[in-house]
Amino acid sequence: MSVLVFAESSEGKFKKIAFEVVSYGKKIAAQLGTQLVALTINADNASEVASYGADKIIKVSNNDLASFNAKITASIIEQAAKKENAEVVIIDSSSNGLYLAPIVAAKLEAGHASNVIAEPSSTAPFTVKRKAFSNKAFNHTEISSAVKVLGLAKNSVGVVENASSAEEEDFSPEIIASGVSSTSINKSAGKVSIADADVVVSGGRGLKGPENWGLIEDLADVLGAATACSKPVSDLGWRPHGEHVGQTGKPVASNLYIAIGISGAIQHLAGVNASKVKVVINTDPEAPFFKAADYGIVGDAFEVVPQLIEKLKEFKSKN
Repeated sequence: MSVLVFAESSEGKFKKIAFEVVSYGKKIAAQLGTQLVALTINADNASEVASYGADKIIKVSNNDLASFNAKITASIIEQAAKKENAEVVIIDSSSNGLYLAPIVAAKLEAGHASNVIAEPSSTAPFTVKRKAFSNKAFNHTEISSAVKVLGLAKNSVGVVENASSAEEEDFSPEIIASGVSSTSINKSAGKVSIADADVVVSGGRGLKGPENWGLIEDLADVLGAATACSKPVSDLGWRPHGEHVGQTGKPVASNLYIAIGISGAIQHLAGVNASKVKVVINTDPEAPFFKAADYGIVGDAFEVVPQLIEKLKEFKSKN
């Protein structure tokens, strides 16, 4: 028996969530008294996951897997799980992970729990705590199947260093035909991605036009943050749809989420509710976001944000 984690990478580099998944997997492996196996695909430095507790690393290297394909990746995870006789399979809750986990569960005839936020409270029966109802509630899910597939929510358990001398093994799984091909992929360069960001600065229609977006980017630069936007902003063409966050866009679970000029429609709030600290800047004191935010500033963004940037720069220069 073993615990298998899929350590996701992009362009050869591990995503931050990969280290959190490995850290979490180590805790479960310790509970079950078994080893932790990390599966990597085209990672430049696969041995990095040993720093977070992996006892064994199985490495897949294949140039045909440069672009993510849920069907193929799920098949690889299935093959690795069967090879390592995995009792628990752990996948992150990134955009890719949300596609993968249900497919893997179906292939392994396994019970599946998404949005898991803590290690099992019991292993017999196997019970995990997870977020539910758009992060407004928690439930405790019991999984009775022989194999369990868990989707770990971002920033839920943290990254814990736990260095080990991991065994490394090359793995050549069967690559199935997916029936899907990519004709082109456009990626933004030199920016912090929303998926990996600890801080996200987001703008809405209160910015009044795309020509004012420098305000969002300047604050993001000072904070080392990713930039995002509300759905109306992307619908209007002010920003690309890849920056749209919310229930109908990309989910956000950052440590800090700053909403500027966003009123707080229910769909937007549902998609960013998992962020640990939420700050809103808006001229309307009745904006729904104020009820969901931890901190709020009633004021004009064009006056407040420049002052905030100036104070942050002063603070950083002294530290």
